[in-house]
Amino acid sequence: MTDKYAVIGNPIAHSKSPQIHSEFARQTNQDMIYEAILAPLDGFEKAVGDLIAQGYKGANVTVPFKFEAFNTCNSLSASAMAMGSKAVNTLSFFTNSTIHGDNTDGIGLRRDIEQNIGVTIEKKHILILGAGGAAYGVMSSLAGASSITIANRTYEKALQLVMEIKDCEAKASTFESLEKPYDLIINATSTGLTDTVLPISDIIFSKNCLAYDMMYGRETHFMKQAHAAGAKVADGLGMLVEQAAEAFYIWRGVRPETAPVIKMLRNL
Repeated sequence: MTDKYAVIGNPIAHSKSPQIHSEFARQTNQDMIYEAILAPLDGFEKAVGDLIAQGYKGANVTVPFKFEAFNTCNSLSASAMAMGSKAVNTLSFFTNSTIHGDNTDGIGLRRDIEQNIGVTIEKKHILILGAGGAAYGVMSSLAGASSITIANRTYEKALQLVMEIKDCEAKASTFESLEKPYDLIINATSTGLTDTVLPISDIIFSKNCLAYDMMYGRETHFMKQAHAAGAKVADGLGMLVEQAAEAFYIWRGVRPETAPVIKMLRNL
């Protein structure tokens, strides 16, 4: 019997996850299908219940449901609980009514930055823009950084995330208060989806820094600003593929090749 998986989000039409997992399945000879599910903003829990009732084996979760996904689970991996993340992007459904949650965003981000882009995270001064589910999901992957600054529209929300950081210097900030350059800047906001301009100064972009937007499929205002300021710029397509590969491994027990899938998507 063909196993069924899906990605749940709102919006979801832009998602490349079905293409990625279909290619992984082809690579590894897995009998499965994978589709995109648009859930109402107040209907995530029902969407998960419907998938379980229809015999799905698992699901990925994207914006804005990663915190809700955490609360839906009755079993959690260490990665889902790391640094108090409370964010889940990979669900596995078992016949004993267990909904197991993982977070593969962090490992996907680190693999893309270090293995695909060739930039080390260790000893870097890192700026994270945003303090929502995307930011929480990747914090555990930044071990070895010299410092981490969390900037958010609401200072208190940034401070809440900073309180979870134990192994390096950390501080909270508003976007407008940022006043020095960083080695690595990660845009974990959803401004790329809404075409919104972040209120950040060009001073944060050093010529040697990597400006990384977790959004993919378009050049965001953040990426345009970073490029104009002389920074190296990357989008989140590689992270998307790498985190998907980790989810695929959790579900199917086989690790697909990511480089040809990234290349395929870049050429579409």
